[in-house]
Amino acid sequence: MTFNKVLIANRGEIAVRIIRACHELGMKAVAVFSEADRKALHVRHADEAYLLGPAASSESYLRMDKIIEIAKKSGAGAIHPGYGFLAERSEFAQACAEEELAFIGPEPSSITAMGDKGIARATVTDAGIPVVPGTEGEGSLSDEELLKLAPEIGFPLLAKATAGGGGKGMREIRNIEEMPGLLNAARREAEAAFGDGNVYLEKLLKNARHIEIQILADQHGNVIHLGERECSIQRRHQKLLEESPSPFINEDNEFRERMGDVAVRTAQAVGYVNAGTIEFLVDKEKRFYFLEMNTRLQVEHPITEAVTGIDIVKEQIRIARGRQLSIRQEDVKMNGWAIECRVNAEDPYNDFLPSTGFITHHSVPTGPGVRVDTGVYDGFEVSPYYDSLISKVIVWGNTRGQAILRMRRALEEYSIVGVMTNIPFHQNLLDQTRFIAGQFDTRFVEERFSMEKAEQNKETHPEIAAILSTLVAHTEFERSAQIIQRGERDTSNWKWVGRWERMHR
Repeated sequence: MTFNKVLIANRGEIAVRIIRACHELGMKAVAVFSEADRKALHVRHADEAYLLGPAASSESYLRMDKIIEIAKKSGAGAIHPGYGFLAERSEFAQACAEEELAFIGPEPSSITAMGDKGIARATVTDAGIPVVPGTEGEGSLSDEELLKLAPEIGFPLLAKATAGGGGKGMREIRNIEEMPGLLNAARREAEAAFGDGNVYLEKLLKNARHIEIQILADQHGNVIHLGERECSIQRRHQKLLEESPSPFINEDNEFRERMGDVAVRTAQAVGYVNAGTIEFLVDKEKRFYFLEMNTRLQVEHPITEAVTGIDIVKEQIRIARGRQLSIRQEDVKMNGWAIECRVNAEDPYNDFLPSTGFITHHSVPTGPGVRVDTGVYDGFEVSPYYDSLISKVIVWGNTRGQAILRMRRALEEYSIVGVMTNIPFHQNLLDQTRFIAGQFDTRFVEERFSMEKAEQNKETHPEIAAILSTLVAHTEFERSAQIIQRGERDTSNWKWVGRWERMHR
């Protein structure tokens, strides 16, 4: 399908990212926005922008009918859903197809097969791919059915939303007594985030790592993988820091290729097209289990772009236009190391409570190997209606050590005033010996890291601080005591010399 104008059905930094890709390809970009996002950065960068509705996502960014109506009104030939909201809704992809709009993502059938986590598990099991033990059946299961199956799987368990991702609609269940309340909470959160309250159960593996494989597939049967991303640094199942390659795999190319081959076969099993991610849990013995497939662009896609040099968003658009992949599997080379820190508007010293308000100052880091994807600016209001992501700081280095040092420097330069952010969390994390050594799993942040201990372990010099404070106070006092008299001339030396020259011509 040919198109030259794309509507971005999303907001924030990912909408800005997609708009930039469209402009680099010579295409027009159409933004949509809610009342709360009327002054958002993606609205400013787009060629056209249209109001969706009130701030609540259910009345704006989840309105399929309104988005399609705006796409047709604006003359857009395609819709890019970004991530979250409608990105993994098969009915939205189907509605686009029925209106002859290109959906920059997979086919509706693939989203149904892999976007629903329960069906995805059954699909890959039939293909002989190992999965984490859980509820294997297709379709929706009632609370009563889940309560009956839970003891057979064994605690601890995870209740997970079958639609969407990003840690939304997910609860850890330790025993049968707390299970009804947690199931209800997971369903409510999933319904609010994705418009689908269905959940399934999955065994919680201890000491496992979360490693995912990025894949690309075109409409001509070509499927490739772009290596792995390490996503084990999480809090409440929400990723905070990602890196590529994984320090657990690093130079084990044979293991990387085995995981990549499974990811490619998983995509081929459902005739997958466009960009997607196969997520695995990996134990200490390097046994890996299929976790889920995200049938969309991932938040952490920039680190794969950094180490491979492949623009994933541009590839998505090319694939949707019917083009073949611009690279083959043998062309994919992982060069250097990339790390991404998600900067959220939350207070790391107060249980990471969300922080809202106006950003009065926003100065991003720059320099070699530093990239910042953001959707905010000076004066932007962080509202309570959407997720707390402010920006993503991505760095690249020749080695992991260089990337860590570069990220430390970038976070030190990053200045955000007006709301609390988790930048101090990232700074403390990057100083942890176990993180530097690559010795962590998905429970590291919650079980073996705390902001209080990290702050206490920092070397302090109270005597030096006291001396510096005294010097500053003395300097300020001396400055305030000075009396500056007006000069004999009522103007500057430059003006005085100019007048003198004119008088003596």
